Amino acid sequence: MKIEHMAIWVKNLEVMKWFYVTYFNGTSNTKYYNPNKEFESYFLTFEGGARLEIMRQSGIDQLDSGNRIGWGHIAFSLGSRESVDLLTARLQHDGYQLVNGPRVTGDGYYESVIEDPEGNLIELTV
Repeated sequence: MKIEHMAIWVKNLEVMKWFYVTYFNGTSNTKYYNPNKEFESYFLTFEGGARLEIMRQSGIDQLDSGNRIGWGHIAFSLGSRESVDLLTARLQHDGYQLVNGPRVTGDGYYESVIEDPEGNLIELTV
């Protein structure tokens, strides 16, 4: 058994697509749109075959509270400490919020955590 994909509700579909394609080398399919439900989405595919579905629908808003239940973060393995440092610096330079790191965690992982354009946490790890 394997996870086929993960999905996240977003406020701005195009900004979120651009972010994950630009910084994480995702490849996007053509936008799906269902006019009856006012639903639209993209599937983004990453190296190794992992997929993320970003979705928007009229009337569905993500909570703006930092105390939400659900996915805690998505992690991208970049292959080296240098890659973590470089992408962290690039994202910070481009105005994205660094939550913590780069650092070695208590359980031995080298990582940093940043926020995507809508405040979702992304872990950059080796």
